[in-house]
Amino acid sequence: MLKSWWDFIQQQLLGMKWLNELVGSVLSALGLDTSNRWVGSLQFFVYDVIKIVILLCVLIFAISYIQSYFPPERSRKILGRFRGLGANTVAALLGTVTPFCSCSSIPLFIGFTSAGLPLGVTFSFLISSPMVDLGSLLLLMSIFGWKIAVIYVILGLVIAVIGGTVIEKISMEKHVEGFILTAGNINIQSPDLSRRDRLIYARDQTLATFRKVIPYILIGVGVGALIHNWIPEEWVATVLGSNNPFGVVLATAIGAPMYGDIFGTIPIAEALYAKGALLGSILSFMMAVTTLSLPSLIMLRKAVKPKLLAVFIAICTIGIIVVGYFFNAIQPLIA
Repeated sequence: MLKSWWDFIQQQLLGMKWLNELVGSVLSALGLDTSNRWVGSLQFFVYDVIKIVILLCVLIFAISYIQSYFPPERSRKILGRFRGLGANTVAALLGTVTPFCSCSSIPLFIGFTSAGLPLGVTFSFLISSPMVDLGSLLLLMSIFGWKIAVIYVILGLVIAVIGGTVIEKISMEKHVEGFILTAGNINIQSPDLSRRDRLIYARDQTLATFRKVIPYILIGVGVGALIHNWIPEEWVATVLGSNNPFGVVLATAIGAPMYGDIFGTIPIAEALYAKGALLGSILSFMMAVTTLSLPSLIMLRKAVKPKLLAVFIAICTIGIIVVGYFFNAIQPLIA
């Protein structure tokens, strides 16, 4: 009974299989043949856009409401209470309730660093924030199931904690740009918000984030529809399947220069998975897109010097590749 309920939640509530069937029925009622590639692409596009938009709005509203309890000053005070590995762990966990893309996290990273928090702690936050958030957990559950989603989030947090710890141990403070270190402390006092204020904040954040990410959702779903209905399975299996031992490395290299977030990469991941791409290659691609996008690295370069930027890229890249090969190894056990 529990398995039946869970299958219903994953397939119908999160995966919205009913919506796919509804879109197919509507297209058939309009006299279109859903077995046709063009119509199949249209069905995939309409279904995935609606599904992701619904999940996006619900998730962002809920997470933004939670985030209203953790403004920058409060987050800084929380982090300031911890030291060592505990501080890195708390910073990584706080990163899960922040905005969804890497570019949104960098201003907070700069603020925390300016406030005097240890550099390793702020980097744990910076790595975790775009790589693993509450939204990614539920969205990955809708595609790959709860086991893969939970392991993905845990490993992302591990990368964030290890990355921040390494940066702390090798003493990279001198490679932060001077204006960041001399910016002074953060003295913003966040007033207590009423429940209505928090709901308004969550609504505004939802609308602002939706406007920002909808172009990437449309592009991502478009690419996913192309892969789903037009790219032969043999091609995907050759590039990202078990026959290519370098599939994880290739997926990471392809994803790194791109700019997007979890909502834009999910439809691409879904289509690749259906075509036979290995799980590790898909998740490495997603991690690379969300963590190592070129725009975010350009922004980060304004705050840190080239050597520290190179260390950050190396830590994230190695971590992403290791996670990819780990998922490939355990895929038969959890898929």
